[in-house]
Amino acid sequence: MELSHITFGYPGRMLLRDFSLSLPPGETIAVIGPSGCGKTTLLRLMAGLEMPLSGSLTGIPPEGVSMVFQENRLVPSLTVLENLALVSPRSSRKALLALLAPLGLAEEGDCYPAALSGGMARRVAIARAAALGSSLLLLDEPFTGLDPENRERAAAFLRERFAGAAVAAVLHHREETELLGARSITIPPL
Repeated sequence: MELSHITFGYPGRMLLRDFSLSLPPGETIAVIGPSGCGKTTLLRLMAGLEMPLSGSLTGIPPEGVSMVFQENRLVPSLTVLENLALVSPRSSRKALLALLAPLGLAEEGDCYPAALSGGMARRVAIARAAALGSSLLLLDEPFTGLDPENRERAAAFLRERFAGAAVAAVLHHREETELLGARSITIPPL
């Protein structure tokens, strides 16, 4: 993925000005900076959910983008497996369950989101991103609500599943950056 001289803002608030970034396959970056500096907006641009005011962005995979949003965005009326099947409708039940097991959710496939703890729901959101299996993974605070053991488990799962992918993650702690084996980049202040 290539972002070249991107400028983006909302009415009355500029977030990125002449921002460039190269994210090749197999590289993981941690996007850091203070709250409100444009980290989530950068991920939204990379996902094609926002369009830059100027500059160019190339490399959005044709199969779509695997993304973990700040919110889990699970459909409450669907089971855990049905939520995964939304992004991977051709996958078998067995294949989808195989995504849950490494995250400690092997028994939760038929549960509804309301029956899950916050950390469990977060891990389901991570499994859903893996179910799509894109060559571009975008993570917006992926470890929110996870205890240290499950944070390590989720990071290991993401490193393994997306070993050859381009990965960009909004992270707040150096430990999380190290868990993902990421290189840090900072959103420059305007």
